[in-house]
Amino acid sequence: MAMLGEITHTTTYRYTKPVSFGTHRAMFLPRRGACARLLGWSARTNPPSKVHWTTDARSNTVTVMEFSELASELTIIFQVRGVYFGIKGIESFPLAARAEQIPVQYSPDEWTDLAGYLRPHADDPDGSLASWTKSFVAGDKDETTDVLHRLLRTFRESFSYSARESEGTQAPGETLRKRSGTCRDYAWLMIETLRRLGLASRFVSGYLYDQALDGGAVGATGSGATHAWVQVFLPGAGWLDYDPTNQINAGFDLIPVAVARHPAQAIPLEGSWFGDAGDYAGMSVNVTVHKIGDIRDSSEG
Repeated sequence: MAMLGEITHTTTYRYTKPVSFGTHRAMFLPRRGACARLLGWSARTNPPSKVHWTTDARSNTVTVMEFSELASELTIIFQVRGVYFGIKGIESFPLAARAEQIPVQYSPDEWTDLAGYLRPHADDPDGSLASWTKSFVAGDKDETTDVLHRLLRTFRESFSYSARESEGTQAPGETLRKRSGTCRDYAWLMIETLRRLGLASRFVSGYLYDQALDGGAVGATGSGATHAWVQVFLPGAGWLDYDPTNQINAGFDLIPVAVARHPAQAIPLEGSWFGDAGDYAGMSVNVTVHKIGDIRDSSEG
């Protein structure tokens, strides 16, 4: 089954008087491939800007906006329409025998290609991350998918989601200590935990389709804004999605935009402005993911 959908991502920055703007870079375009087929997209700004498109080293699409006018309000609107493919029961894909238990055995070629996603990036000065990691394995032959689901349940049952306006991502040790954070914080802690278990993992930024929110009801955690989750590479199945914020790992609920070794490589929107520090008056972000209809694949009969 596939979903025909439309995403609108609006960001507004406000200032007490006109200021000038430097280059802004955004990641909003869903990654094309097996999970998405894009039909059309646009980037509009007020004040107007010169827009061009490029890709980074990880094949993420980057929108670059150059401004020449002063303004007391900057609005950036991204829109994209596409077909998004979802697979129910994604873990029904057979894992290679060498991936069924931890530690997963990667081939030499896989080790070369996945090296950046296998090496932990965060410091662990007090050993708290190491202790936390060990709590998810009981012996020498833990089933890989059992460990992954155990980790998802722990986030759901023992952590408290906490949105914040400040930029950036908490250090994994801080999220672990607070037992609280945003979707980006959860994803980064899960990635660093999985890497310490020998599982190749990467950070994903994108959108969350929530049927309840689309219908005007209360949405899932993290909906209404950009979302973040984890992808784990398991031989035989490939890159699999795991969302520690909502315990999602199947369907077309998760629409990836950017993949990265660490969160700083997948910032949805970044840029600069020039004026007095007191000129900044705040910002607002609104993301809607609207399903236009379902598309049935002809191969489904």
